[in-house]
Amino acid sequence: MATRASAPSAPVTISTRVDKVGLRPKVTRAIRALVVVILTVLILLPVVWMVMTSLKSPSDVVAVPPKIIFEPSIESFIFLVTERVQFPTRQEADEFRARDDLKWYEEKVAERGQKITRVGDFPKQLRNSFIIAGTSTIFSVLFGVLSAYAFSRFKIPGEGDLLFFILSTRMLPPVAVTIPIFLMYRELGLDNTYFGLILLYTTFNLSFSVWLLKGFIDEIPKEYEEAALVDGYTRLQAFRKVVLPQAVTGIAATTVFCFIFAWNEYAFAAMLTSDATRTAPPSIPSIQGVGRIEWETIAAASLVFLMPVVIVTFALRKHLLRGVTFGAIRKG
Repeated sequence: MATRASAPSAPVTISTRVDKVGLRPKVTRAIRALVVVILTVLILLPVVWMVMTSLKSPSDVVAVPPKIIFEPSIESFIFLVTERVQFPTRQEADEFRARDDLKWYEEKVAERGQKITRVGDFPKQLRNSFIIAGTSTIFSVLFGVLSAYAFSRFKIPGEGDLLFFILSTRMLPPVAVTIPIFLMYRELGLDNTYFGLILLYTTFNLSFSVWLLKGFIDEIPKEYEEAALVDGYTRLQAFRKVVLPQAVTGIAATTVFCFIFAWNEYAFAAMLTSDATRTAPPSIPSIQGVGRIEWETIAAASLVFLMPVVIVTFALRKHLLRGVTFGAIRKG
């Protein structure tokens, strides 16, 4: 009788244990998801606040307590691309606003008691950033691919020392060598030139590009190229038709990282450029406004400056996840 009474309890015990074991992965996944959500909110909160500030009117920006719900305005973007002066008297401001030939953006500025005098410097500075960052990225990736292929496929005397020397160019922060480079550039006449900054950014990015791309090319089996050479391809043809298509993941990842560095670089741009070639990063902190610090204009400039990096990263997103793991093809 005792045996019969205890028999039904065994399946219940086993079922309870199975339920507990099956519940643990669900709880773990829920905790991980919650942590990811919290981290995402903390990371994106400054960006969201920047976007909100850029869409606020001047009065909403300085409101206490800060306004979460407000009427969006594009005044900050108008202020960003224009140079303005304050009307000396209210009467002159009223007379100017009464004109019939004002454009809509002139009316927006006139409502704040200001008058547009010319197009601002920020569009030109943003163009300079595109020219310098884009050109240096192209050269960094181009020379990096060729150098990485040479280090990966050929026996080069002193290869380890050369790779260490290349890497050593990134051991010092840019601000530590700004003064020597400024003195050297001034003697060579390279300060305040596109070529000077492109050369400098390419030099600093090249070490990172070589090391990153070498990791990708090392993982591409040499047998593929050997088969192409047997079929009559030249070394250059094998490189172009066999290696490059398989290294596209690494090239895309390297392009993003090099572009971000050149796009965001501040120390060299502030020291080696003036009005003609000044890029956007040094110009954003110098935005003062008319009669006050225009925080909404600074937020608008930061938002506009952020967008090209977001677009480039989004366009190459398919390659980035695989790219940062160093390798596209592995030998079986």
